[in-house]
Amino acid sequence: MNHASTLILAALALGGAAPALAQQYPDKPIRLIVPFPPGGSNDIVGRLIGNELTGRLGQQVVIDNRGGAGGMIGTGMAAQARPDGHTLLIISVAFAYNPSIYKSLLQFDPVKSFTPVGILGTGPNAITVNPKLPAKSVKELIALAKAQPGKINYATAGIGSFQHLSSEMFKVMTGVNIVHVPFKGGGPAMADVMAGNTQVCIGSLIQVIPHIRSGRLRVLATGGTKRVSALPDVPTAAEAGVPGYAANNWWGVLAPAGTPAAIVQRLNKEIAVVLAKPQIQKTFESQGAETVTMAPPEFAKFIRAETDKWAKVVKAANIQAQ
Repeated sequence: MNHASTLILAALALGGAAPALAQQYPDKPIRLIVPFPPGGSNDIVGRLIGNELTGRLGQQVVIDNRGGAGGMIGTGMAAQARPDGHTLLIISVAFAYNPSIYKSLLQFDPVKSFTPVGILGTGPNAITVNPKLPAKSVKELIALAKAQPGKINYATAGIGSFQHLSSEMFKVMTGVNIVHVPFKGGGPAMADVMAGNTQVCIGSLIQVIPHIRSGRLRVLATGGTKRVSALPDVPTAAEAGVPGYAANNWWGVLAPAGTPAAIVQRLNKEIAVVLAKPQIQKTFESQGAETVTMAPPEFAKFIRAETDKWAKVVKAANIQAQ
């Protein structure tokens, strides 16, 4: 047998191994790293999808919350994990803007350290306030903030969080002076606003909507380009007086770089099946979000576009890691 024939047989053998690899996977529980504390939007989406994938893959998907440093700690852990498909990472819009904030502090390469698996969904933020604040519309909030510069505080999940960036975008576009009070997670931030210690929370709608419905937070607007079906009477920020304002969170799944393509494709396929389920779509919609599916290359392109967009916000607001 000549050398060329040997190479052809080897290539055919490898081609046949890929489907077999995908069929054998997974052969043990899968760790799904959520790089934020429990209670935030990443955690909510991660648990919803993880539970469904457990049934689809035949192995338990274990949620591993690894919060800290704006998501950098958990993301770094995922980057260093063995690329066999048994460690995955939930990401959100934070993954797109963290490179601009942390820059040289990153312990991984956002592009080279990961393989995109697929997007899960997207949803706008919501401008909410403590019900005792005398502002029942965005225009009233802006007027109140301008009448009392530096007196109104807004709570976030921390420096460099989606809440922080979307709030700073609001400040830049309206010219108000409201003071940032960072917390270690979205849950504590919302709790502080509901307690009345801080007054404003501009965070993911999927995270704040239970508290809107309970009356513990008053919603003034949502940050998408269209109204959401879960809150049809609530205007968008553009309708409410901030034209051009758009801040959407999104969630997706990454695998460590080097994860076999057959496994990535299997995961992408199973995620698409999960997202097509009517009950999953209804759950997202009830929380003011919507499911989205993309092939891995398309998701990679989406991440690049989001990274470019939020880099401009980070620069305009002069947000730096602390």
